[in-house]
Amino acid sequence: MSETFLREVDENLRRDQLRDFFKRYGNWLIAGVILFLGLSGGFIWWKQHEVERSATQVEQLAEAFKDIGAGTTAQVPARLDALSKSGSKGVSATAQFARAALAIQQNDVKLATNIYGSLAQDSSLPAAFRDAALIRQTAIQFDQLPPAEVIARLQPLAKPGEPWFGSAGEMSAIAMIKQGRKQEAGQMLVAIARDQGVPDALRGRAGQLAASLGVDVGSVVQLQAQ
Repeated sequence: MSETFLREVDENLRRDQLRDFFKRYGNWLIAGVILFLGLSGGFIWWKQHEVERSATQVEQLAEAFKDIGAGTTAQVPARLDALSKSGSKGVSATAQFARAALAIQQNDVKLATNIYGSLAQDSSLPAAFRDAALIRQTAIQFDQLPPAEVIARLQPLAKPGEPWFGSAGEMSAIAMIKQGRKQEAGQMLVAIARDQGVPDALRGRAGQLAASLGVDVGSVVQLQAQ
C-alpha cells in the first residue's frame, strides 16, 4: 500500500477529529459543567459563595468559547489556565479541553499532548471525558507510537457500539496495516463503514481504505461488539 495514501488518511483523520470534536461534544461538555453544578447543589447550599463562584466561572468559559470562535485568542490561554484550576471538576475539565484544542491551533503539540494525557488519566472524571481525551492524545502522538501501543491503548474503544468506535477503530486499523495485519484491518474498516452512528466522512474514508486493501465492503461480516 502506498505510504503517501496512508499519510493522506492520517492527515484527514487529524483534521476531521479536530473539527468534529467540539461539533459533537462541545455542547455535551458544557452540559457536563451544568450537571456537575446541579449535582453539587444539594449539599453546598450552605456554601453560597462557592456556588456563585462556579456560576461565574461557567460564564467565563462561555466568554472564552465566544472569543475562540471569533478568533480573538490573545488573552484566552491565560483565562483557560486559571479556570483549569477551578474546584469544580466540570469547569476544570472543560477549560483543559479547550486549552488543549487551542494549543493545537497554535502548534504547541507538546502542551496539548500533556493536557490530554492528564485528562485521560484522571480517574475522578466521567469515562466520557477520559475517553475523549485519550482519543485526542493518541491522534496527536500517532506517528510516534509503536502500532502495538496504539492498538492496546484504543482496544476498549475500538468496538462497535462504543461512542468513539469510528476514530478508535480507524487508528487501530491503520496501526494493524503497519503491522501487516491487513485482513484484520479490513474487517475493522468495514465495520466502521457500515456503522450508521459514525460520521459520514469517516465512514466514507474507512470504505475507501478497506477497498485499497482489496476488501469488499459489501461482503465482509461486520465485527460484533465483545
